[in-house]
Amino acid sequence: MHEHAHAGMRHEFTEGHRLPLGNLPGTRYPDPRIEALDKRFTAKQGNAAIERIATGCRWCEGPVYFADGGYLLWSDIPNNRMMRWLEEDGHVSVFRAHSNFSNGNTRDREGRLVTCEHDTRRVTRTEHDGRVTVLIDSFGGKKLNAPNDVVVTSDGAVWFTDPGYGIDGPYEGHTAEAELPRHVYRLDPASGQASVVADDFARPNGLAFSPDERRLYIVDSGISHGGPAHIRVFDVNGARLSGGKIFAEDFAPGMTDGVRTDAEGNVWCSMGWGDPAEDGVRCYEPGGALIGKIHLPEVAANLCFGGKKRHRLFIAASTSIYSVHLNTTGAQRP
Repeated sequence: MHEHAHAGMRHEFTEGHRLPLGNLPGTRYPDPRIEALDKRFTAKQGNAAIERIATGCRWCEGPVYFADGGYLLWSDIPNNRMMRWLEEDGHVSVFRAHSNFSNGNTRDREGRLVTCEHDTRRVTRTEHDGRVTVLIDSFGGKKLNAPNDVVVTSDGAVWFTDPGYGIDGPYEGHTAEAELPRHVYRLDPASGQASVVADDFARPNGLAFSPDERRLYIVDSGISHGGPAHIRVFDVNGARLSGGKIFAEDFAPGMTDGVRTDAEGNVWCSMGWGDPAEDGVRCYEPGGALIGKIHLPEVAANLCFGGKKRHRLFIAASTSIYSVHLNTTGAQRP
């Protein structure tokens, strides 16, 4: 199924900057807001400061970096649009207006954009010619709730979460009743059929694979609805998951949302909604020990690695996009 896309739009971002761009006030080198709790994190710090590279959004989510184009895309959910930042000159523009209240984004193995849409309750793929293909919008004859985050593995399978935040109210989609439980799904690339891979989450949210794709980390952000606030880790057995033990659970009263891994298998996750002093990003080594924090002045929602050398961490945090140059690279992605 195809429909017209607005992927080629080049509208200038004219809302104005409500917060200063560039290094944050009070910046010193090394930046004291990048906090090492373990020497294993110190080696990843580098000597860079936290930068605010874009602002003026209502709620930033779903960052994804296009190395072949030299730009970052992200969703500005309440404004119903996707934004683009060019690394070459820092220009920010509207990439796609009327984005169906898009949330999570990633790229598939052919470099195409894959997007979770709240309003239409579906997962789509933007083809290289700009057409939009609907990958999935229902399961078992019922509408998906509101897909949230998505990753694509090396075999082309699309894994996504469906917590339903987009139908909780009109701010990030529209109000509707959930027709399905809040599950995690895998869309098979050969058959095009979806299967439930995890069915015991309150609100499954961000997800990320280890570099070798043998482990899958999934956030449960159900604390806002009486559930847990933790990250679980599963063993990946082809199209199935096993295990599901808690990897990190010290988020309450706040919670995490998005998660990514670096080339060494460390787990980086967003942080917010609790103590403002904890707003930002946390880094865990593969065994589960917290080794570092990046403190931000806003609640962080999601993050990704990018840049020409894949060593730049981009963070979608409330109204703004932040970045930090690190001495580590993200797990290999298109």
